[in-house]
Amino acid sequence: MSDTRQPLIAHAEQAERIGFPQGGGFLLLADACDTGGVAGVNRLTLPRGATGARPHHHTRSTELFYVLDGSAWFTLDGRTTTVTSGGLVSVPPGLPHAFGASPGATADLLILLTPGVDRFDYFRTLGRIQHGLDTFDSLLAEQDHYDVHFEDEGLALRSGGGR
Repeated sequence: MSDTRQPLIAHAEQAERIGFPQGGGFLLLADACDTGGVAGVNRLTLPRGATGARPHHHTRSTELFYVLDGSAWFTLDGRTTTVTSGGLVSVPPGLPHAFGASPGATADLLILLTPGVDRFDYFRTLGRIQHGLDTFDSLLAEQDHYDVHFEDEGLALRSGGGR
């Protein structure tokens, strides 16, 4: 783990990018090992109306979403709301949530998970799933490791997963 007394500078042009075939993708900025476990940070861009994540929760971390541009929907514990550019959503541990780009809109999200969990390999797996190189099943066995617990594993498998 990195020394938290040292600054971290993550340049976008040096960050790993994981693109999706339909457009958009992840920019991996800082994993927990880069921040001494304090946080994990990524940027997710979603094409018009794309789902960002199916219903899930985190047991150990709070997840913060800052809408950099566009419009996103968030379903938080069964209630759906729309958040536009400049808005922030904070999801506490244990709260089921899902999100995506609003219908007819794109979304550009800065996502912070705190305390951090090393999840870059999770995002790499999501990229492989989007390209048909892996299956959603591979994530189910790793839910505890990545602290991403899917609310309805059967639904996720029947629908082909999601980001």
